[in-house]
Amino acid sequence: MSARGLLNAAGLHPKKRFGQNFLLDESLCIRIAELARADAPEFIVEVGPGTGALTAALARDGAGVRALEIDRDLVALLGQRDDLSSVEILEADALTYTWPERKYRRWHVAGNLPYNIATPLLVQLAQLSDGPQRIVAMIQKDVADRLLAKPGTPAYGSLTVAVSNAMTIERALTLGPGAFYPRPKVDSTVIVLNRRARALVEPIDPALFEKVVRGSFAYRRKTLANSLSRALSVERAEILIAMQAAGIDEDERGERLDIDSFARLADALARRGF
Repeated sequence: MSARGLLNAAGLHPKKRFGQNFLLDESLCIRIAELARADAPEFIVEVGPGTGALTAALARDGAGVRALEIDRDLVALLGQRDDLSSVEILEADALTYTWPERKYRRWHVAGNLPYNIATPLLVQLAQLSDGPQRIVAMIQKDVADRLLAKPGTPAYGSLTVAVSNAMTIERALTLGPGAFYPRPKVDSTVIVLNRRARALVEPIDPALFEKVVRGSFAYRRKTLANSLSRALSVERAEILIAMQAAGIDEDERGERLDIDSFARLADALARRGF
């Protein structure tokens, strides 16, 4: 039965506060599940199972599956499906969930992510010290564009840097609003993230590195020195000294820096005691 049919049969309706848009095409769920099951994970965590279309596809080959659903009405609906009897279904908010999957050598995450949690959740999962080896996620197309953006382009920003440091990112497919119920107002993209054997950069002070990256994009119309001085509450002269040590031109703008340049700048500031 389709997502619409399951919801109607249970007397339920999509809830805007949870950003619910249910994928209608079963063949697309199978394709997404195949991407998530690639490389034989020991365990898969699904975020936002909804009515269970993707969940059923993930569970077909016997892999362990845990589904995190914030909507208790959908948790009850999922619990009534005989074909999901092997799936562990939890009522949980993925953003506050304590990920316990460190005991697995290789575990993956999959899901049709609600638009309101996609960005913070992907950053959180990418930065976990023992995080998933692969993430297959349906997200808003403009978020996918930001993840895949190159330095100097309008979509490039702190999200790009934060996630790409730990993960490679590929676009698998893009879907229009008609693939969902209810229809969203934007296109959606399935992305595949694979964990790198080693992070692209390993800054001296990871927390400072994150502040530098965020601060560099905080005021896009300003030069890097001015933006960082304001965002970090550090004298502009100190920022310029660090930029010179990192080999960055004093008139540069943050949106043109690659991840190596951000790391050199953060390390230069760390060595100066910031």
